[in-house]
Amino acid sequence: MATVGIIGGSGLYQIEGIAKLKEVIVKTPFGAPSDKFMTGTLEGIPVVFLPRHGRGHRISPSEINYRANIYGMKKLGVEAIMSVSACGSLKEKYKPMDFVIPDQFLDRTRRARQDTFFTRGIVAHVAFADPVSKEIADILEQSAKKLNIKVHRKATYVNMEGPQFSTKAESNLYRSWGMDIIGMTNLTEAKLAREAEISYATLAAVTDYDCWHPSHDAVTIEMILEYLGKNVANAKAILRSAIVQVGKLKHFSACDALKFAIVTNPKMIPAKKKKELGLIIGKYIK
Repeated sequence: MATVGIIGGSGLYQIEGIAKLKEVIVKTPFGAPSDKFMTGTLEGIPVVFLPRHGRGHRISPSEINYRANIYGMKKLGVEAIMSVSACGSLKEKYKPMDFVIPDQFLDRTRRARQDTFFTRGIVAHVAFADPVSKEIADILEQSAKKLNIKVHRKATYVNMEGPQFSTKAESNLYRSWGMDIIGMTNLTEAKLAREAEISYATLAAVTDYDCWHPSHDAVTIEMILEYLGKNVANAKAILRSAIVQVGKLKHFSACDALKFAIVTNPKMIPAKKKKELGLIIGKYIK
């Protein structure tokens, strides 16, 4: 059985039905993760859960220690991550309460985030043309459809910096580019998961139309929170189904992502860096 990781976003701090629940503090070479990890099992499948923003939603998207979060998942044996997050819609067809499973990302962060493990003496270039692992995305889609929950595929997620939302000019620019949804966190996670050879997919819950929409001024924070609450309940239902199926998979597409990616001469990699990244590169570089 594969170990399945869940990264929870806004409002998703736990998943009911997980047995043998235990809090685990994970130390990493990159500092502290967002919170303690929760481990347990669901129908015999090992599960690791982490609230992206910390319990109580206290960490801004720009301040999340993404490297520590993904490294922690790797240290706990996770082979596949399903990431759940709220998003805004850039197209009429993606309605509040719908779910979107993007297959592409566009980076609009200010590049201040630490989004690679390979720095200070080691370089690796992982293939990232297809940033989402299809085997997990397929299961998420099938799980939503079985529950009669509206879900969309073949979408592009714009990863903005935040924490502020878009201006109308930005929102309309993204629409002119043909973008589909917008959020603040998932691309950085996807990059690091690929480097850590963990298969990754996003389950994005639409809470509102971005500010381009004519009805935007009528949207209140209370409405958004109401949609968010309903989406969290649906997301948990989708995950409970998907976790069991993902855990039974025999192969994950990212399992050898580093096989030809490390370009630094092994003799030139600092011993400290080899030790720091041993969990990730150990099967290729001793």
